[in-house]
Amino acid sequence: MDIRKKITFNYVALSTFSTSLLCIIVFFLFRENNRYHFLKRLDDRSKIVASIHFQKDPEKIKYYKNLQKNGLEELIEEEEYVLKINSHNSFDYNTNLNLPNTFYTNILSTGKDSYEKDNKYYLGQIFEENGQRYIVIVGARDRKGKDTTVYIVKIMLFGGIGFVILAFLLGRFLAKRVINPVARITKEVKRISASNLHNRLPEVKNSDEISDLTNTFNNMLDRLETSFEIQANFINNASHELKTPITTIIAEAEIMLLKEREVNEYVESLENIYSQASRLGNLTESLLKLTQTGYDGQKQVSDVARIDELLLDVKSDLDKIYPDNRVSIIINIAPKESNLLLLPCNKPLLELAINNIITNGVKYSDNNEVFVNLSANDEMIKITINDIGIGIPPEDIPHLYEPFFRGKIATKYIGYGLGLPLASKIIRMHEGELQVQSEQNKGTIVTIIFKKRNIKKSNV
Repeated sequence: MDIRKKITFNYVALSTFSTSLLCIIVFFLFRENNRYHFLKRLDDRSKIVASIHFQKDPEKIKYYKNLQKNGLEELIEEEEYVLKINSHNSFDYNTNLNLPNTFYTNILSTGKDSYEKDNKYYLGQIFEENGQRYIVIVGARDRKGKDTTVYIVKIMLFGGIGFVILAFLLGRFLAKRVINPVARITKEVKRISASNLHNRLPEVKNSDEISDLTNTFNNMLDRLETSFEIQANFINNASHELKTPITTIIAEAEIMLLKEREVNEYVESLENIYSQASRLGNLTESLLKLTQTGYDGQKQVSDVARIDELLLDVKSDLDKIYPDNRVSIIINIAPKESNLLLLPCNKPLLELAINNIITNGVKYSDNNEVFVNLSANDEMIKITINDIGIGIPPEDIPHLYEPFFRGKIATKYIGYGLGLPLASKIIRMHEGELQVQSEQNKGTIVTIIFKKRNIKKSNV
């Protein structure tokens, strides 16, 4: 069942339920109102019957009978009985009355009671005259009340059927009006594919859920378009970067195989092949690590490491690659507070990310001074890497995290444009923040922040 039919069905069902409930309440209230007014009429009759019985004056008796006959509305199958009470629990019984004993008992105990059988009502109450008590019982059939009750039931029945039909039509109209914008969005979305991600849904001016849905789809399409562009750019650049060393290796091998050569030529060719193969190996390893960071971050975060020790390990590795590096690590925390430096992490990956950032500082500052500051408190761990290198032009900053992107002034340095994107993904995987501030020819400040409230308890 589609949503349009569901809305119509639910609307009809709720309307039928509420209408039925209203009809039932109206029926019982109407019936109770009829019963009240009819018993009130019987009460008036019983008072007149008592007055006629107690009067000794023929003229007054004639007056009351005339009032009963002409002054009051005629009752159908009217019956009148006056029963003398002999004691607190006995009275003169009339055999024409076929009423339950509880009716008489209630009258004797409370002074008044009513009884209904087959739409005929009996009202009994006690009157007293000259110290003698009597039970006056008046009975009549409420045919008019029955007719009006049947009439109101017919009205509610046919009116209810008509209302259900109207509810069905209104439900269909409502469903159509509600679903049409969603159907329009669905139709527009089906037309959008990878080849036309630039298309967008028409904006809706109303600030309602449909407008929010349209904006959400458009924002999603913006992200998808950006992701597709980055992916296409990544594939093109990766293909180019991989193709260059492979082509060089193949060409070098083919040239060497054309004829016999001197030993020094073979050595030179092998060195060239080794250089290109090493470049290819490093590039492949970087791509694999970049892919690895795309896995579930919760599964990747499996260690608990001290950040100061991790920085020292990075410095030790850096000393092997750049023996004359001028990296200084400054730890701004007392030894007794070393527990503040504990961080749930994937230690090899996080070490790789920080290594890439510090290595960039060393490389792009031509081995100038690089300062690494570490601080921590109860709320966060903060690492600041400051170099005085070539800096980053403002137009290159938005593209820093795109794989294989390299700014114009960075092309003279060896690299693939994968270090910072890889570091960014690893840090984001650890619920951290990476901030870059740079000014061309003055240097770069990279800040890494791990807010402890963002660290998942399941990772600790």
